[in-house]
Amino acid sequence: MPTIQLGYGSGSIDFDYDAARFEVLAPDESGSRPLSDEEIGAALDDPIGSPRLEELIAAGDSVLIVASDGTRATASALIINLLVRRLIQAGVEASEITIIFATGIHRAVHPKEKLELLTPFISQRIRTIDHDAYDPSHLVQVAITERGIPVKVNRALKDFAKVILTGGVGFHYFAGFTGGRKSICPGLASAETIEATHMLALDFERGGRRAGVAAGQLDGNTVNEECERVAAMIDPAFVVNAIVDERGRPQKVYTGHWKLAHRRACADYAADHSKRLNEKREVVVVSCGGSPYDINLIQAHKALDMAAHACIDGGTIILLAECSDGPGRADFMKWFESDNSRALEARLREKYEVNGQTAWALLTKTERFRVHLITKLADDEAHRMRMIPTHSLAEALTNIQPNSKGFIMPRGAALLPVFV
Repeated sequence: MPTIQLGYGSGSIDFDYDAARFEVLAPDESGSRPLSDEEIGAALDDPIGSPRLEELIAAGDSVLIVASDGTRATASALIINLLVRRLIQAGVEASEITIIFATGIHRAVHPKEKLELLTPFISQRIRTIDHDAYDPSHLVQVAITERGIPVKVNRALKDFAKVILTGGVGFHYFAGFTGGRKSICPGLASAETIEATHMLALDFERGGRRAGVAAGQLDGNTVNEECERVAAMIDPAFVVNAIVDERGRPQKVYTGHWKLAHRRACADYAADHSKRLNEKREVVVVSCGGSPYDINLIQAHKALDMAAHACIDGGTIILLAECSDGPGRADFMKWFESDNSRALEARLREKYEVNGQTAWALLTKTERFRVHLITKLADDEAHRMRMIPTHSLAEALTNIQPNSKGFIMPRGAALLPVFV
């Protein structure tokens, strides 16, 4: 019997599976290897839709580098290190470079996480600042969109001469993809602006998800299009986005114009990380891929969302998500006081909150599937979210029919099953 290691926090869980019953759904990374410093440098020398960085930024410029927080793997330690060195070689003083963490409404980045995200060398030499989406003193209003959305962003975006975005590209269950414009909105936007843009994912007139809002979709996706409009108001000078492997190492790097380079990265990512299926199956065993993808339940839901594409209605999904940071927010669990997803959607119609939409998306899945959760969350928290707390794969598998066919998704959020 073959064995597969499924990421769980900083470790893994072994699954001995019957290859006649289970098929592994994973990105094809055979023959791939992490990029060297020289190859990343070559990508910086050949930007997409943009002059080279050295032609855009001159000695005397103040530069703001936007970095992702600890909830995602972006190869930032390597990329930002090389980026800072290149800026200094171009004549920018280290004292004129600042790094800001695009946390959106997530918690602040811990000091230990900063060392991991930036390397000790960079974190000790380059000033860092934290975004707070709720603190008016950090924010400035730059516009009001055609939809009437007030665009408030971190004032650092207006205080620096040049803004460089960094981050990773992957699927996002309603924004289409991560990376690119998301470093600005929601990454450095106010809570008010984040809520107004994310609310567009729901169709409150017809109910449910708005048409066009889906993983892997940008055009016709109202959430993505509104976030692109917000980013265009800032007009970042440059972007460096990466596609990373299962260990968070850069496989491909895209540099240049913040929108054009990001769009190219998204197209390549979709081509390499989508799997066409002729059938859905009764069982899906899905791992988030370990830390940081299962750092909390809000992040882990992204893997569950992908698994739902491969499972028959009424089937079983077994989700491996350690959730060392708990549910993700202290107020997340309040949404599960609703009787069902329809009642929760009605609450969102009356008073929308971003994490309420994640709770709604989670409930729609626990209503369609039997979801077993292997986690460090308390059993009562799993029950409140309508999931079945399970303490091992063996325990979860005793609840399915012996001849059931299934899929195994070792990197849940990194693979989009497409049923045809």
